[in-house]
Amino acid sequence: MKCGMTQAWTVWGEQIPLTVVELQDLQVVQVKTENVEGFNALQLGGGWQKRKRLSRAMLGHFSQRSISYKRYLREFMVTKDALLPVGTSITVRHFVPGQYVDVQGVSKGKGFQGVMKRWGFAGQPASHGVTRAHRKPGSSGGAAGSMYKTGIWPGKKMPGKMGNKNRTAFCLLVYKIDPEHNLIYLKGSVPGHHGSIVRLKDTVRGQKQLMGKRGLPHPPPFPTFLPGDPLPEQLVAPQPEGDPLRLDP
Repeated sequence: MKCGMTQAWTVWGEQIPLTVVELQDLQVVQVKTENVEGFNALQLGGGWQKRKRLSRAMLGHFSQRSISYKRYLREFMVTKDALLPVGTSITVRHFVPGQYVDVQGVSKGKGFQGVMKRWGFAGQPASHGVTRAHRKPGSSGGAAGSMYKTGIWPGKKMPGKMGNKNRTAFCLLVYKIDPEHNLIYLKGSVPGHHGSIVRLKDTVRGQKQLMGKRGLPHPPPFPTFLPGDPLPEQLVAPQPEGDPLRLDP
C-alpha cells in the first residue's frame, strides 16, 4: 500500500525523492501449480478486512486455508522452484536495497479535462480575433482534397476523462527497507493516491544492466526471506562512489 512520499540525502548532499510503500500482513493465500491450473503462480493477500464485508465464497476461501481475512488479493506468476507453502509471510526482507523493481498502480483520477491539460495542447492565441475559444482544440476532422478521408479518426486527441488508468513505473530503485515497520522506500514517484494498492515485481529490463559492475551488496533471498536466514547487514542502497553534483570530467 502506498503511504506517501518523503526525501533523503546521500553522503554527497544529493536530495532523493522517496515513495514509502507498506506491506500490510502479506501472506500466501493460494498456490497454483502447472499440474492443476496449467501455470505456476502465487496468490498473495494483504491488509485486514471485516468478516461482514466478505462474501460466503471468500469466507470459505480464507477459512479453508486458516488464513486471516484479507482486504485484497493479487496473483503473481512464478517459476516452479519459487512456489511457497500457504501461509508464508512476505516481508520487506524479500527485497534488497540496491535492486530495481517495477511498480504497477492505478493513477489518480482527474475527471473530465480539456485538451490543454490532458494532451498538452498550446491552445488558441490570446488575441487577434479569438473569442471564448482560448482553450479549445481548434478545427478537427478536416482534410485537404477529396483523396483524404474527412471526419474524426480513431484515437484522435480530444477532451475526455483523464487518469484512473493502470500505469507502471519502471526501474525504481529500492533505496531503503525498514524491517521493523515493514516499509519499503522507493526512489521516485509511484502511480496512485495515498492508501492505494500497488504491485511490486522484478524489473523487466534486467538488474545487471542497471546495476553495472557495482552489483548488489547482498543477493536477494530466494524464493523469499525466511525467519531462519541471517539478517541483512545493510538496509540502505550503496552510495555513489563519486560526487554526482561535480561537473568536472
